[in-house]
Amino acid sequence: MSEDDPWSADEDQPTEHEDSGEPTGALGRLRARVDGLFRSEDELNLTSGGIAWPLFFLSLPIIVTNVLQTAYNIADTFWLGQYSTNALAAISFAFPLVFLLIALGLGLSVAGSVLVAQYTGAGDEEGAAYAASQTIGYTLSFSAILGVIGYFVVGDILAVFGAEPRTLELATGYMEVISLGLPLMFGFFVFVALMRGAGDTVTPMFVMFVTVALNVVIDPVLIFGWGPAPQLGMTGAAIATIGSRGLATAIGLGILLWSDRGVSITLRDVVPNPAYGRKLVEIGVPASIEGTGRALSINAMLLIIGAFSTNIVAAYGIGTRVFSVIFLPAIAVARGVETMTGQNIGADKTDRARRTNVFAAKVMFFVLTGLGMVIFLLAEPVAAVFTDNATVISESARFVRYVALTFGGIGIMRTLTGGFRGVGQTMVAAAISILTLAAIRLPVAWVAAGPYGPPGVWASFAVSNVAGAIIAYAWFRLGSWEDEDVRAEEIEGVPADD
Repeated sequence: MSEDDPWSADEDQPTEHEDSGEPTGALGRLRARVDGLFRSEDELNLTSGGIAWPLFFLSLPIIVTNVLQTAYNIADTFWLGQYSTNALAAISFAFPLVFLLIALGLGLSVAGSVLVAQYTGAGDEEGAAYAASQTIGYTLSFSAILGVIGYFVVGDILAVFGAEPRTLELATGYMEVISLGLPLMFGFFVFVALMRGAGDTVTPMFVMFVTVALNVVIDPVLIFGWGPAPQLGMTGAAIATIGSRGLATAIGLGILLWSDRGVSITLRDVVPNPAYGRKLVEIGVPASIEGTGRALSINAMLLIIGAFSTNIVAAYGIGTRVFSVIFLPAIAVARGVETMTGQNIGADKTDRARRTNVFAAKVMFFVLTGLGMVIFLLAEPVAAVFTDNATVISESARFVRYVALTFGGIGIMRTLTGGFRGVGQTMVAAAISILTLAAIRLPVAWVAAGPYGPPGVWASFAVSNVAGAIIAYAWFRLGSWEDEDVRAEEIEGVPADD
Protein backbone atom coordinates (compact mmCIF):
# COMPACT_ATOMS: atom_id res chain seq x y z
CA MET A 1 0.00 0.00 0.00
CA SER A 2 1.08 3.58 -0.51
CA GLU A 3 2.54 5.61 2.32
CA ASP A 4 -0.08 8.22 1.40
CA ASP A 5 -2.74 5.85 2.69
CA PRO A 6 -3.15 6.67 6.39
CA TRP A 7 -4.61 3.22 7.06
CA SER A 8 -1.84 1.21 5.42
CA ALA A 9 0.32 -1.00 7.63
CA ASP A 10 4.06 -1.54 7.61
CA GLU A 11 5.04 -4.70 5.74
CA ASP A 12 7.41 -5.73 8.50
CA GLN A 13 4.99 -4.99 11.34
CA PRO A 14 3.52 -8.18 12.83
CA THR A 15 -0.19 -8.59 12.23
CA GLU A 16 -0.64 -12.09 13.65
CA HIS A 17 0.65 -13.89 16.70
CA GLU A 18 2.59 -16.81 15.26
CA ASP A 19 4.70 -17.76 18.29
CA SER A 20 4.05 -21.47 18.82
CA GLY A 21 5.23 -21.09 22.41
CA GLU A 22 2.21 -19.01 23.47
CA PRO A 23 -0.21 -20.53 25.99
CA THR A 24 -3.19 -22.11 24.30
CA GLY A 25 -6.85 -21.92 25.22
CA ALA A 26 -8.58 -18.97 26.88
CA LEU A 27 -5.39 -17.61 28.48
CA GLY A 28 -3.56 -17.66 25.17
CA ARG A 29 -6.40 -15.89 23.37
CA LEU A 30 -6.61 -13.23 26.11
CA ARG A 31 -2.89 -12.54 25.95
CA ALA A 32 -3.03 -12.34 22.15
CA ARG A 33 -5.81 -9.75 22.38
CA VAL A 34 -3.89 -7.65 24.91
CA ASP A 35 -0.71 -7.87 22.82
CA GLY A 36 -2.68 -6.75 19.78
CA LEU A 37 -4.17 -3.72 21.52
CA PHE A 38 -1.13 -2.44 23.40
CA ARG A 39 2.11 -2.55 21.44
CA SER A 40 5.55 -1.54 22.64
CA GLU A 41 7.80 0.97 20.88
CA ASP A 42 9.66 -1.94 19.26
CA GLU A 43 6.51 -2.88 17.34
CA LEU A 44 5.63 0.65 16.19
CA ASN A 45 7.19 2.39 13.22
CA LEU A 46 6.22 6.03 13.58
CA THR A 47 8.27 7.37 10.68
CA SER A 48 7.19 5.11 7.78
CA GLY A 49 4.19 3.17 6.49
CA GLY A 50 0.64 4.10 7.36
CA ILE A 51 -0.39 6.80 9.81
CA ALA A 52 -3.64 5.61 11.37
CA TRP A 53 -2.59 2.36 13.01
CA PRO A 54 0.71 3.59 14.51
CA LEU A 55 -1.14 6.64 15.85
CA PHE A 56 -3.91 4.41 17.21
CA PHE A 57 -1.53 2.01 18.95
CA LEU A 58 0.48 4.95 20.31
CA SER A 59 -2.58 6.85 21.54
CA LEU A 60 -4.69 4.01 22.94
CA PRO A 61 -2.45 3.42 25.99
CA ILE A 62 -2.35 7.20 26.53
CA ILE A 63 -6.15 7.25 26.62
CA VAL A 64 -6.15 4.47 29.20
CA THR A 65 -3.40 6.23 31.19
CA ASN A 66 -5.33 9.50 31.13
CA VAL A 67 -8.53 7.75 32.16
CA LEU A 68 -6.64 6.27 35.10
CA GLN A 69 -5.03 9.62 35.88
CA THR A 70 -8.41 11.32 35.83
CA ALA A 71 -9.60 8.62 38.22
CA TYR A 72 -7.53 10.37 40.89
CA ASN A 73 -9.66 13.48 40.52
CA ILE A 74 -12.89 11.57 39.99
CA ALA A 75 -12.29 9.53 43.15
CA ASP A 76 -11.65 12.69 45.15
CA THR A 77 -14.74 14.40 43.71
CA PHE A 78 -16.96 11.37 44.32
CA TRP A 79 -15.90 10.63 47.90
CA LEU A 80 -15.74 14.29 48.93
CA GLY A 81 -19.20 14.78 47.40
CA GLN A 82 -20.43 12.08 49.78
CA TYR A 83 -18.53 13.74 52.63
CA SER A 84 -20.18 17.18 52.37
CA THR A 85 -21.30 19.86 49.90
CA ASN A 86 -18.68 22.21 51.37
CA ALA A 87 -15.99 19.66 50.56
CA LEU A 88 -17.31 19.34 46.99
CA ALA A 89 -17.21 23.11 46.58
CA ALA A 90 -13.72 23.21 48.11
CA ILE A 91 -12.38 20.69 45.62
CA SER A 92 -13.86 22.85 42.84
CA PHE A 93 -11.60 25.66 44.07
CA ALA A 94 -8.59 23.40 44.70
CA PHE A 95 -8.40 21.52 41.41
CA PRO A 96 -7.72 24.59 39.23
CA LEU A 97 -4.91 25.59 41.60
CA VAL A 98 -3.43 22.08 41.38
CA PHE A 99 -3.57 22.47 37.63
CA LEU A 100 -1.77 25.81 37.89
CA LEU A 101 1.09 24.38 39.95
CA ILE A 102 1.47 21.48 37.55
CA ALA A 103 1.31 23.80 34.54
CA LEU A 104 4.22 25.88 35.85
CA GLY A 105 6.48 22.84 35.53
CA LEU A 106 4.79 21.27 32.52
CA GLY A 107 7.16 22.91 30.07
CA LEU A 108 10.14 20.87 31.20
CA SER A 109 8.26 17.62 30.57
CA VAL A 110 7.14 18.83 27.14
CA ALA A 111 10.68 19.92 26.25
CA GLY A 112 12.05 16.55 27.33
CA SER A 113 9.40 14.67 25.35
CA VAL A 114 10.01 16.72 22.18
CA LEU A 115 13.79 16.32 22.40
CA VAL A 116 13.59 12.59 23.09
CA ALA A 117 11.17 12.17 20.15
CA GLN A 118 13.39 14.07 17.73
CA TYR A 119 16.57 12.26 18.85
CA THR A 120 14.73 8.94 18.57
CA GLY A 121 13.48 9.76 15.08
CA ALA A 122 17.07 10.59 14.08
CA GLY A 123 18.32 7.29 15.53
CA ASP A 124 20.45 9.01 18.19
CA GLU A 125 19.95 6.91 21.34
CA GLU A 126 22.71 8.63 23.32
CA GLY A 127 21.25 12.05 22.62
CA ALA A 128 17.82 10.83 23.72
CA ALA A 129 19.25 9.38 26.95
CA TYR A 130 21.06 12.62 27.78
CA ALA A 131 17.95 14.71 27.10
CA ALA A 132 15.90 12.42 29.36
CA SER A 133 18.46 12.55 32.17
CA GLN A 134 18.70 16.33 32.11
CA THR A 135 14.91 16.66 32.04
CA ILE A 136 14.62 14.50 35.17
CA GLY A 137 17.24 16.54 37.02
CA TYR A 138 15.74 19.91 36.20
CA THR A 139 12.14 18.81 36.79
CA LEU A 140 12.74 17.38 40.26
CA SER A 141 14.77 20.43 41.31
CA PHE A 142 12.19 22.90 40.05
CA SER A 143 9.22 21.05 41.53
CA ALA A 144 10.84 20.97 44.98
CA ILE A 145 11.34 24.74 44.93
CA LEU A 146 7.85 25.34 43.56
CA GLY A 147 6.31 23.09 46.20
CA VAL A 148 7.87 24.99 49.09
CA ILE A 149 6.73 28.32 47.67
CA GLY A 150 3.26 26.94 46.98
CA TYR A 151 2.84 25.73 50.56
CA PHE A 152 3.10 29.28 51.87
CA VAL A 153 0.97 31.06 49.25
CA VAL A 154 -1.91 28.71 48.35
CA GLY A 155 -4.11 29.99 51.17
CA ASP A 156 -3.76 33.61 50.04
CA ILE A 157 -4.40 32.68 46.41
CA LEU A 158 -7.54 30.72 47.27
CA ALA A 159 -8.82 33.61 49.40
CA VAL A 160 -8.84 35.83 46.30
CA PHE A 161 -11.49 33.60 44.69
CA GLY A 162 -14.11 34.56 47.26
CA ALA A 163 -14.80 31.13 48.73
CA GLU A 164 -16.90 30.94 51.87
CA PRO A 165 -14.81 30.60 55.09
CA ARG A 166 -15.39 26.86 55.62
CA THR A 167 -14.81 26.09 51.94
CA LEU A 168 -11.61 28.17 52.00
CA GLU A 169 -10.32 26.30 55.06
CA LEU A 170 -10.89 22.91 53.47
CA ALA A 171 -9.37 23.88 50.12
CA THR A 172 -6.29 25.38 51.80
CA GLY A 173 -5.57 22.24 53.82
CA TYR A 174 -5.85 20.13 50.67
CA MET A 175 -3.53 22.38 48.67
CA GLU A 176 -0.85 22.55 51.37
CA VAL A 177 -0.40 18.79 51.22
CA ILE A 178 -0.42 18.78 47.42
CA SER A 179 2.22 21.53 47.33
CA LEU A 180 4.67 19.64 49.52
CA GLY A 181 4.17 16.54 47.37
CA LEU A 182 4.81 18.23 44.02
CA PRO A 183 8.13 16.41 43.34
CA LEU A 184 6.30 13.11 43.69
CA MET A 185 3.65 14.26 41.23
CA PHE A 186 6.06 15.83 38.75
CA GLY A 187 8.32 12.77 38.82
CA PHE A 188 5.63 10.59 37.33
CA PHE A 189 4.50 13.20 34.80
CA VAL A 190 8.02 13.52 33.41
CA PHE A 191 8.43 9.72 33.32
CA VAL A 192 5.27 9.48 31.18
CA ALA A 193 6.47 12.29 28.89
CA LEU A 194 9.93 10.81 28.32
CA MET A 195 8.63 7.31 27.63
CA ARG A 196 6.07 8.77 25.23
CA GLY A 197 8.79 10.68 23.36
CA ALA A 198 10.59 7.37 22.82
CA GLY A 199 7.36 5.80 21.55
CA ASP A 200 6.55 3.68 24.63
CA THR A 201 3.10 4.54 25.96
CA VAL A 202 2.35 1.05 27.27
CA THR A 203 4.68 0.96 30.27
CA PRO A 204 3.33 4.19 31.86
CA MET A 205 -0.19 2.81 31.44
CA PHE A 206 0.55 -0.26 33.56
CA VAL A 207 2.39 1.79 36.20
CA MET A 208 -0.59 4.15 36.42
CA PHE A 209 -3.00 1.24 36.83
CA VAL A 210 -1.21 0.00 39.94
CA THR A 211 -1.10 3.39 41.61
CA VAL A 212 -4.69 4.35 40.78
CA ALA A 213 -5.88 1.11 42.35
CA LEU A 214 -3.98 2.08 45.50
CA ASN A 215 -5.49 5.58 45.51
CA VAL A 216 -9.06 4.34 45.06
CA VAL A 217 -8.62 2.02 48.02
CA ILE A 218 -7.04 4.45 50.49
CA ASP A 219 -8.99 7.57 49.47
CA PRO A 220 -12.23 6.79 51.39
CA VAL A 221 -10.25 5.21 54.24
CA LEU A 222 -8.45 8.49 54.97
CA ILE A 223 -11.40 10.78 54.15
CA PHE A 224 -13.95 9.03 56.38
CA GLY A 225 -11.59 7.41 58.90
CA TRP A 226 -12.53 3.81 58.20
CA GLY A 227 -11.03 1.18 60.47
CA PRO A 228 -8.06 2.38 62.51
CA ALA A 229 -7.40 5.36 60.22
CA PRO A 230 -8.24 8.86 61.49
CA GLN A 231 -10.95 10.88 59.72
CA LEU A 232 -8.94 13.45 57.73
CA GLY A 233 -11.54 14.72 55.25
CA MET A 234 -10.00 16.70 52.40
CA THR A 235 -6.51 16.40 53.85
CA GLY A 236 -6.92 12.62 53.67
CA ALA A 237 -7.79 12.85 49.98
CA ALA A 238 -4.64 14.88 49.36
CA ILE A 239 -2.46 12.41 51.28
CA ALA A 240 -3.94 9.48 49.32
CA THR A 241 -3.21 11.21 46.03
CA ILE A 242 0.36 12.18 46.91
CA GLY A 243 1.14 8.73 48.31
CA SER A 244 -0.09 7.05 45.14
CA ARG A 245 1.81 9.48 42.92
CA GLY A 246 4.92 8.86 44.95
CA LEU A 247 4.73 5.14 44.30
CA ALA A 248 4.28 5.81 40.57
CA THR A 249 7.33 8.09 40.55
CA ALA A 250 9.49 5.49 42.32
CA ILE A 251 8.49 2.79 39.84
CA GLY A 252 8.99 5.13 36.88
CA LEU A 253 12.48 6.20 37.94
CA GLY A 254 13.41 2.57 38.46
CA ILE A 255 12.32 1.76 34.90
CA LEU A 256 14.28 4.69 33.46
CA LEU A 257 17.43 3.70 35.39
CA TRP A 258 17.48 -0.06 35.16
CA SER A 259 15.30 -1.30 32.29
CA ASP A 260 15.74 -1.28 28.52
CA ARG A 261 12.21 0.00 27.81
CA GLY A 262 11.66 3.36 26.19
CA VAL A 263 14.52 5.69 27.00
CA SER A 264 17.21 5.30 29.68
CA ILE A 265 18.75 7.77 32.10
CA THR A 266 22.08 7.74 33.96
CA LEU A 267 22.67 9.27 37.37
CA ARG A 268 25.77 11.18 36.25
CA ASP A 269 23.76 12.93 33.51
CA VAL A 270 20.90 13.85 35.86
CA VAL A 271 23.11 16.58 37.38
CA PRO A 272 21.84 19.78 35.70
CA ASN A 273 23.99 21.09 32.85
CA PRO A 274 23.37 24.86 32.63
CA ALA A 275 24.01 24.93 28.89
CA TYR A 276 21.49 22.15 28.28
CA GLY A 277 19.14 23.80 30.73
CA ARG A 278 18.95 26.76 28.36
CA LYS A 279 17.79 24.42 25.59
CA LEU A 280 15.10 22.98 27.87
CA VAL A 281 14.02 26.49 28.82
CA GLU A 282 13.92 27.61 25.19
CA ILE A 283 11.49 24.84 24.31
CA GLY A 284 9.79 24.45 27.67
CA VAL A 285 8.95 28.01 28.72
CA PRO A 286 6.36 28.50 25.96
CA ALA A 287 4.84 25.14 26.89
CA SER A 288 4.68 26.28 30.51
CA ILE A 289 3.10 29.51 29.33
CA GLU A 290 0.50 27.47 27.48
CA GLY A 291 -0.25 25.30 30.50
CA THR A 292 -0.13 28.23 32.88
CA GLY A 293 -2.39 30.25 30.61
CA ARG A 294 -4.93 27.44 30.70
CA ALA A 295 -4.64 27.16 34.46
CA LEU A 296 -4.88 30.90 35.05
CA SER A 297 -7.96 31.12 32.85
CA ILE A 298 -9.58 28.34 34.87
CA ASN A 299 -8.65 30.07 38.11
CA ALA A 300 -9.83 33.42 36.76
CA MET A 301 -13.11 31.75 35.85
CA LEU A 302 -13.48 30.95 39.54
CA LEU A 303 -13.51 34.68 40.25
CA ILE A 304 -16.64 34.85 38.12
CA ILE A 305 -18.17 31.60 39.40
CA GLY A 306 -17.31 32.46 43.01
CA ALA A 307 -19.78 35.33 42.89
CA PHE A 308 -22.61 32.82 42.68
CA SER A 309 -23.85 30.37 45.32
CA THR A 310 -22.03 27.28 46.61
CA ASN A 311 -24.41 25.12 44.57
CA ILE A 312 -23.33 26.87 41.36
CA VAL A 313 -19.66 26.44 42.28
CA ALA A 314 -20.28 22.73 42.91
CA ALA A 315 -22.09 22.43 39.55
CA TYR A 316 -19.15 24.08 37.84
CA GLY A 317 -16.80 21.59 39.49
CA ILE A 318 -18.87 18.62 38.31
CA GLY A 319 -19.14 20.00 34.79
CA THR A 320 -15.40 20.51 34.44
CA ARG A 321 -14.77 16.99 35.79
CA VAL A 322 -17.12 15.61 33.13
CA PHE A 323 -15.27 17.58 30.44
CA SER A 324 -11.94 16.27 31.71
CA VAL A 325 -13.13 12.72 31.02
CA ILE A 326 -14.75 13.46 27.65
CA PHE A 327 -11.65 15.26 26.37
CA LEU A 328 -9.31 12.38 27.25
CA PRO A 329 -9.29 10.99 23.68
CA ALA A 330 -8.35 14.41 22.28
CA ILE A 331 -5.59 14.88 24.84
CA ALA A 332 -4.25 11.38 24.20
CA VAL A 333 -4.27 11.74 20.42
CA ALA A 334 -2.62 15.17 20.78
CA ARG A 335 0.18 13.53 22.77
CA GLY A 336 0.44 10.81 20.13
CA VAL A 337 0.58 13.44 17.39
CA GLU A 338 3.24 15.30 19.38
CA THR A 339 5.42 12.17 19.45
CA MET A 340 4.83 11.19 15.82
CA THR A 341 5.48 14.74 14.68
CA GLY A 342 8.69 14.96 16.70
CA GLN A 343 10.04 11.64 15.46
CA ASN A 344 9.21 12.48 11.83
CA ILE A 345 10.83 15.90 12.10
CA GLY A 346 13.93 14.20 13.53
CA ALA A 347 13.84 11.80 10.57
CA ASP A 348 13.49 14.71 8.09
CA LYS A 349 9.95 13.69 7.06
CA THR A 350 8.10 16.98 7.38
CA ASP A 351 5.34 16.08 4.91
CA ARG A 352 4.48 12.92 6.83
CA ALA A 353 4.36 14.93 10.05
CA ARG A 354 1.84 17.36 8.54
CA ARG A 355 -0.33 14.56 7.13
CA THR A 356 -0.41 12.97 10.57
CA ASN A 357 -1.84 16.19 12.01
CA VAL A 358 -4.54 16.54 9.33
CA PHE A 359 -5.69 12.95 9.70
CA ALA A 360 -5.80 13.09 13.51
CA ALA A 361 -7.68 16.41 13.58
CA LYS A 362 -10.42 15.04 11.32
CA VAL A 363 -10.82 11.87 13.36
CA MET A 364 -10.99 13.72 16.68
CA PHE A 365 -13.57 16.19 15.37
CA PHE A 366 -15.99 13.38 14.56
CA VAL A 367 -15.22 11.33 17.68
CA LEU A 368 -15.75 14.21 20.10
CA THR A 369 -18.81 15.47 18.26
CA GLY A 370 -20.33 12.01 18.70
CA LEU A 371 -19.43 11.92 22.39
CA GLY A 372 -20.94 15.38 22.78
CA MET A 373 -24.26 14.17 21.41
CA VAL A 374 -24.28 11.27 23.86
CA ILE A 375 -23.42 13.40 26.89
CA PHE A 376 -26.05 15.96 25.85
CA LEU A 377 -28.71 13.27 26.27
CA LEU A 378 -27.29 11.83 29.50
CA ALA A 379 -26.41 15.06 31.33
CA GLU A 380 -28.61 14.53 34.43
CA PRO A 381 -27.63 10.91 35.14
CA VAL A 382 -23.97 11.79 34.76
CA ALA A 383 -24.23 14.72 37.19
CA ALA A 384 -26.15 12.55 39.67
CA VAL A 385 -23.13 10.26 39.98
CA PHE A 386 -21.35 12.98 41.96
CA THR A 387 -24.08 14.33 44.24
CA ASP A 388 -27.68 13.88 45.32
CA ASN A 389 -28.29 17.64 45.58
CA ALA A 390 -31.11 18.29 43.08
CA THR A 391 -30.11 21.92 42.47
CA VAL A 392 -26.50 20.98 41.74
CA ILE A 393 -27.59 18.17 39.41
CA SER A 394 -29.89 20.46 37.45
CA GLU A 395 -27.31 23.22 37.01
CA SER A 396 -24.52 20.76 36.17
CA ALA A 397 -26.69 19.24 33.46
CA ARG A 398 -27.44 22.67 32.01
CA PHE A 399 -23.71 23.51 31.98
CA VAL A 400 -22.87 20.27 30.16
CA ARG A 401 -25.62 20.77 27.56
CA TYR A 402 -24.46 24.29 26.74
CA VAL A 403 -21.02 22.94 25.81
CA ALA A 404 -21.53 19.36 24.59
CA LEU A 405 -22.26 20.03 20.93
CA THR A 406 -19.00 22.01 20.52
CA PHE A 407 -16.72 19.21 21.78
CA GLY A 408 -15.51 18.63 18.21
CA GLY A 409 -13.78 22.01 18.28
CA ILE A 410 -11.68 20.85 21.22
CA GLY A 411 -10.66 17.80 19.17
CA ILE A 412 -9.29 19.96 16.37
CA MET A 413 -7.53 22.48 18.63
CA ARG A 414 -5.92 19.91 20.93
CA THR A 415 -4.66 17.78 18.05
CA LEU A 416 -3.07 20.62 16.10
CA THR A 417 -1.44 22.22 19.16
CA GLY A 418 0.07 18.77 19.85
CA GLY A 419 1.60 18.91 16.39
CA PHE A 420 3.04 22.38 17.00
CA ARG A 421 4.66 21.14 20.22
CA GLY A 422 6.11 18.09 18.48
CA VAL A 423 7.76 20.20 15.83
CA GLY A 424 9.24 22.45 18.52
CA GLN A 425 6.94 25.43 17.92
CA THR A 426 5.77 25.51 21.52
CA MET A 427 5.22 29.27 21.39
CA VAL A 428 2.60 28.82 18.66
CA ALA A 429 0.76 26.25 20.77
CA ALA A 430 0.89 28.68 23.69
CA ALA A 431 -0.43 31.56 21.59
CA ILE A 432 -3.41 29.51 20.37
CA SER A 433 -4.27 28.46 23.92
CA ILE A 434 -4.01 31.97 25.34
CA LEU A 435 -6.03 33.50 22.52
CA THR A 436 -8.78 30.94 22.97
CA LEU A 437 -9.03 31.12 26.74
CA ALA A 438 -7.82 34.53 27.85
CA ALA A 439 -8.93 36.60 24.87
CA ILE A 440 -12.22 34.83 24.13
CA ARG A 441 -13.60 32.60 26.91
CA LEU A 442 -12.90 34.84 29.89
CA PRO A 443 -14.17 38.12 28.37
CA VAL A 444 -17.33 36.43 27.10
CA ALA A 445 -17.96 34.88 30.52
CA TRP A 446 -17.31 38.17 32.31
CA VAL A 447 -19.66 40.16 30.10
CA ALA A 448 -22.39 37.52 29.90
CA ALA A 449 -22.44 36.62 33.62
CA GLY A 450 -24.08 39.92 34.56
CA PRO A 451 -27.23 39.89 32.43
CA TYR A 452 -27.56 36.11 32.00
CA GLY A 453 -26.12 34.65 35.21
CA PRO A 454 -24.54 31.14 35.13
CA PRO A 455 -25.87 30.34 31.62
CA GLY A 456 -23.80 33.24 30.31
CA VAL A 457 -20.69 31.63 31.78
CA TRP A 458 -21.61 28.23 30.35
CA ALA A 459 -22.06 29.76 26.89
CA SER A 460 -18.51 31.16 26.98
CA PHE A 461 -17.15 27.61 26.90
CA ALA A 462 -19.06 26.82 23.71
CA VAL A 463 -17.95 30.04 22.01
CA SER A 464 -14.26 29.48 22.85
CA ASN A 465 -14.33 25.84 21.70
CA VAL A 466 -15.47 26.84 18.23
CA ALA A 467 -13.11 29.83 18.03
CA GLY A 468 -10.14 27.76 19.19
CA ALA A 469 -10.66 25.22 16.42
CA ILE A 470 -10.80 27.94 13.78
CA ILE A 471 -7.66 29.67 15.09
CA ALA A 472 -5.64 26.44 15.33
CA TYR A 473 -6.62 25.24 11.84
CA ALA A 474 -5.87 28.62 10.24
CA TRP A 475 -2.44 28.76 11.91
CA PHE A 476 -1.67 25.21 10.82
CA ARG A 477 -2.58 25.94 7.19
CA LEU A 478 -0.50 29.14 7.07
CA GLY A 479 2.52 27.95 9.05
CA SER A 480 5.74 26.26 7.96
CA TRP A 481 7.57 23.36 9.62
CA GLU A 482 10.68 23.39 7.45
CA ASP A 483 14.03 23.28 9.30
CA GLU A 484 12.39 22.94 12.73
CA ASP A 485 14.74 20.30 14.22
CA VAL A 486 15.31 21.58 17.77
CA ARG A 487 17.82 19.01 18.98
CA ALA A 488 20.70 20.45 20.98
CA GLU A 489 23.94 20.85 19.07
CA GLU A 490 27.44 21.85 20.12
CA ILE A 491 26.67 21.82 23.84
CA GLU A 492 29.44 20.55 26.08
CA GLY A 493 28.59 17.18 27.58
CA VAL A 494 25.90 16.32 25.01
CA PRO A 495 26.72 13.15 23.01
CA ALA A 496 27.41 13.91 19.36
CA ASP A 497 25.06 12.53 16.71
CA ASP A 498 27.17 10.30 14.51
